[in-house]
Amino acid sequence: MRNTAKFTTAVLATGALTLGLGACGSSDSASDTSGPLVVAASPTPHAEILNYVKDNLAKKAGLDLEVKEFQDYIVPNTATEDGSVDANYFQNQPYLDDFNKKRGTHIVPVVTVHLEPLGLYSHKVKSADALKSGATVALPNDAVNEARALKLLADNGLVTLKDGAGSEATPQDITKNPKNLKFKEVEAAQTVRSLDDVDAAVVNGNYAISADLKPALVLESAKNSPYGNFLAVKEGNEDDPRVKKLAKLLTSPEVRKFIEDKYEGSVIPSF
Repeated sequence: MRNTAKFTTAVLATGALTLGLGACGSSDSASDTSGPLVVAASPTPHAEILNYVKDNLAKKAGLDLEVKEFQDYIVPNTATEDGSVDANYFQNQPYLDDFNKKRGTHIVPVVTVHLEPLGLYSHKVKSADALKSGATVALPNDAVNEARALKLLADNGLVTLKDGAGSEATPQDITKNPKNLKFKEVEAAQTVRSLDDVDAAVVNGNYAISADLKPALVLESAKNSPYGNFLAVKEGNEDDPRVKKLAKLLTSPEVRKFIEDKYEGSVIPSF
């Protein structure tokens, strides 16, 4: 998922309408564990992964799974908080921490499933080493993703960041820039489009999937990443037997293979 996003009234209204139409009868599901497990998810890749589980694994495991798709990143959490859905699958820890703090919700992670890695892509060079001196690199301009992008460049030796830059790093925190790279800050959703105008761009995994971008010059590692996307529930519902069944299925060898085969590195298993 993207860590920040701009939402219009229309999008939120659509999400609310979808919730109202789709979640009827499920408001008591948090207390009644005999019904289907209703999970809110972003369409790609989260709902696709859940639907694979539903169609191929859930019946054998005795799990009645219902997947509700949402385009925004607010309603899945508020619906999980109020019990309109039982769980959600769309977000990472930094986003959830910020959401709970700002909105007073009590959502907790259950199991981490995948990472949508940031990748450095280019239409002009075939490797990061081939970037010329003075090349322009587009970065997503929201705080969390820009810091991730800079860490990706630093981890691959393209820049050096000052100690402690962390999750709030900006280009001003660069202490060494051996290629004298220039940076163009754009909205995350525009990074793919910017590839025609810059030498390379750091692109979020979900956008790379949508644009069928591959291969990446460099990719974010899933190991010890705080940005893994997880199944989440309202605090207190972690021991729901249906949730435990889904958590086990989402971290099964079958799901690992599905993710690896379908997304070819644009989504990476985190288990």
